Amino acid sequence: MAERKTESKVTPERVSERLVADRKVRAVAHAGSYDTDFAWAGSQPLFVTFERDLSLPASETRAGVTVQRYPYANLEGWRDWERAKHEAPLALLATSRVAYDPTGYYGRIQRTLWNLSEGQLAAHRSELLFQAAEALKDAVGAYTGPAHGAQEQLLALTEARDIALKVLYPALLTHLHAWPEFEIRLPHAWRASAGLRFPKAVYHLENLYGFGGEDEARRVLLATRGLGLIEEERRARKAFQAGYYDGAVRYLRDEAARMHRHDLERWGFISSARRDKLGTLLGVTRSPLGPAALDIVKHLIEDVREGQ
Repeated sequence: MAERKTESKVTPERVSERLVADRKVRAVAHAGSYDTDFAWAGSQPLFVTFERDLSLPASETRAGVTVQRYPYANLEGWRDWERAKHEAPLALLATSRVAYDPTGYYGRIQRTLWNLSEGQLAAHRSELLFQAAEALKDAVGAYTGPAHGAQEQLLALTEARDIALKVLYPALLTHLHAWPEFEIRLPHAWRASAGLRFPKAVYHLENLYGFGGEDEARRVLLATRGLGLIEEERRARKAFQAGYYDGAVRYLRDEAARMHRHDLERWGFISSARRDKLGTLLGVTRSPLGPAALDIVKHLIEDVREGQ
């Protein structure tokens, strides 16, 4: 009872006040859509801080409020673009809203990110494309070939989605000098930000996930039962109820792959009931598998390079 009472006192406003008052905290920013004009029922409060006496990044969530912490040394170091592009969570820093910045360093990082030259953006895009090509090469070697079976088909699909979402989508947005949104409603965000300008690339992204609107979202939500995806199902259901059907599907497909990778690696040894549920979650009847999924990544690399 006491714990529940304590949790009820955790509000975004109180967390913000506590962080700003903490002498170890040297910068605070709000991230995500919570408390903005784009807020919706699934928006969650997220704070980004830079703190002294912290050696590694850390994240904690209490009563639905998440604080993503970074060492103070990064606040100083990430003012340099050449360092930041290899180390920093660029989209998070670029799109967050600064609440406390006595050194002015957070603001300087954001000005750097939003004022990159066309040459810097092109170079960054080239680096991301090289990273994607290397990851694709590794995936082809690991998951394709005559000796590979069902688990490699599935692992190739999850790897293809990972490369497309984490590397190629940010690379595509460099053409627009924009930064990606990584909320649960992401498919709707990439359509809005890049769909009209780059229809071929966005089509390939969508093809990898095998979206199917409300019906597919309902099937995927039902398949979460018994797989330990309680919190993920709860978040996805909020997206479903708000009409972000493809957002719920994208989120659950990626979370299922992340949390149940061990099951995918031993696919032939898990129960048929578990295979059926995971198969629905991953979209095995709707998405390309194995070499076909990796081939989409190859086409997506070219689309991003050409800006199509």
